[in-house]
Amino acid sequence: MKSIEEIADAQPLEQPARRRPYRTGAKATDEAITALVTAAGVEHGDLVAEMITTAVRLGRENANRGEMRMINRALKELRYERLVFAQYPRRRKVTMFGSARTLPSEPGYVVAREFAEEAAKRGWMVITGAGGGIMEAGIEGAGIENAFGLHIDLPFEPRPTQKMRGDPKLVNFRYFFTRKVAFVKESDAFVLLPGGFGTLDEAFELLTLMQTGRSDLKPVVLLERGGAYWKQFCAFVEEHLSERGMISPEDIGLIKVSETVDEAVDVIEGFYHNFDSERYVRGQLVFRLRRLPPPEALEQLSHEFADMLASGGFRPVEPSPEEVADDDGLELKRIAFDFDRQSSGRLRQFIDALNRF
Repeated sequence: MKSIEEIADAQPLEQPARRRPYRTGAKATDEAITALVTAAGVEHGDLVAEMITTAVRLGRENANRGEMRMINRALKELRYERLVFAQYPRRRKVTMFGSARTLPSEPGYVVAREFAEEAAKRGWMVITGAGGGIMEAGIEGAGIENAFGLHIDLPFEPRPTQKMRGDPKLVNFRYFFTRKVAFVKESDAFVLLPGGFGTLDEAFELLTLMQTGRSDLKPVVLLERGGAYWKQFCAFVEEHLSERGMISPEDIGLIKVSETVDEAVDVIEGFYHNFDSERYVRGQLVFRLRRLPPPEALEQLSHEFADMLASGGFRPVEPSPEEVADDDGLELKRIAFDFDRQSSGRLRQFIDALNRF
């Protein structure tokens, strides 16, 4: 049986500066990995070395071939999807979720197609699962030149829609978890139409990641024209989650319900009216903005949203050395604050307040 020290050493921690070097434990192997990464001349060589080290450790820890294949395939899938999306860094992207079984004659298909068409007109690209139903409607509305397809290999849906076949923006996945990572990582907004287990799974996963701070806040719109699907969904969340104290009342504000295409597009564009992006820097949450509220407005906001601040208030800051090193939105204005990490719903309300400036 391994000692506590050996188990701890096997787990890379989140704060590299505070942990022991992540090594295989064999000096000659570690030196060979360092030499290989140095010779390859890759960026972020320290992280590349850790990935190689992890692979070596897995091999030494008698992981079975099935486990090794899964990890290997997952890494390949994430690398390839990043390569595809990296060719479109300046375009905002909205993911559309919904049933693969929705027929072209149904209202849901029509409104999905109309939404994607309007979003593309306003400069957005559309990401779907590359299947039929709502996904096909999204691709059809946006046009193939504005669409990405993240296809999952399933026994009963073996091939992507004909509209995406052969397109370089089609990415095939074997695993749902890598596909979900790609959706969340590459999207600036999410629009969900009625669907089955998969759609509800995606809805709750998005909300969980944002509520817990494991994903940046992004607009989530539930779109349906004239039906009761999302109204009943929200009623369930209100009655059985919020009223029972299982979520904070403000968390319901993470989603917006819309019955019209124009309203849905306005919600996702309005989210970025002033707010641009967020990043944690040395324990501080930094918001990047197009326009900085005047000092008296920041002071007022500090009082209005004091409940979500661990200490202090909202203050203007210059780009941090970390952001400068990454060339990360240096043209934008910034405010920093001590966020208590317990109030994602309130944080969404704060973004709405900033967008009024």
